[in-house]
Amino acid sequence: MNETAPGETSILGLMSGTSLDGLDMALCEFEPAENGFDFKIIKARTTAYSDTWKERLSSLKNATAERYFGMNALYGKYTGDEINAFLKGTDQRPSAVASHGHTVFHQPAAGFSTQVGCGATIAAVTGITTVCDFRSMDVALQGQGAPLVPIGDQLLFGQYEACLNIGGIANISFDDKSGRRIAYDACIANMLLNHLAGKTGAAFDRGGEMARSGKTDLALLNALNGLEYHARKGAKSIGRELFESTVLKLVDNSTLGVTDLLATATAYSAHIIAKELNDNNIKNVLVTGGGAFNTFLIENIKARTGCEIIIPSGDIVNFKEALIFAFLGYLRLNKQINTLSSVTGALRDSIGGAVYIGT
Repeated sequence: MNETAPGETSILGLMSGTSLDGLDMALCEFEPAENGFDFKIIKARTTAYSDTWKERLSSLKNATAERYFGMNALYGKYTGDEINAFLKGTDQRPSAVASHGHTVFHQPAAGFSTQVGCGATIAAVTGITTVCDFRSMDVALQGQGAPLVPIGDQLLFGQYEACLNIGGIANISFDDKSGRRIAYDACIANMLLNHLAGKTGAAFDRGGEMARSGKTDLALLNALNGLEYHARKGAKSIGRELFESTVLKLVDNSTLGVTDLLATATAYSAHIIAKELNDNNIKNVLVTGGGAFNTFLIENIKARTGCEIIIPSGDIVNFKEALIFAFLGYLRLNKQINTLSSVTGALRDSIGGAVYIGT
């Protein structure tokens, strides 16, 4: 049985990132084109997490198994309710929801990457067929389960040499000399910057202005640039675990003031990102994610590379990941490959995602 009927191209994509900004929702349409797919974002919104939800999600790593699975259902209910509120008053009802969920554990070497946000609960609350759990198939095939966005970069944004998303973690994707898509997490970005801004009571460093007023500490910068992760080759991905086990210890044990820490963290992200662009001879790159609005960070990247930095419209900057998860759901329902082994290091390409049929 086909899981989606011909012509059903409207998908609602959902993304919750490591920076805990909120739940991104993008109602999208897709249509096959000559060299990929055409797309349209019909409507998009970010629902900011309350302090309660931020605490619930950030503390889950220390939860009992019972609390973890309870929160999986509760967050699924929350997501379903937010979808219903988002779609209220919208004429177009999506044929499916594609939900990334919120990552709690990412340990592909141990055989798992887990996201809360029960797909069955979302389908039950909304009545809409829901695709979720996009990473498990790739991890089972000995892949990293991440990043997943590059197939969307290739098929929706193929006019750019590379795509860079600066969220909690900065990741990059591009075609190698043989035309294979490769991608990986480059470095920790807003996860660290937001943590440091939080020390002042701010949710984030708007425009990088606090960082601009600080001074870079070379010793800390060298320690961050020298993280073992950056020397690894091939498929690689960053989880919360690296941030908490290594990076937090470096910054939280420092005697530097917050502005100097922010200046140093910004220099770190800019250095690693520019190095990736330079080492791979990338001539132009599409930049999205919250970091695209960090003027000081973008200035720092531009100062370190001759690569053309292209920042698109606000909808693409803010909702590119939600858009691409909608696209991954579209591919899954049409039984087309949506996970690239050239990116994740898995044994083969795969069609990832569990499907719960709505009413």
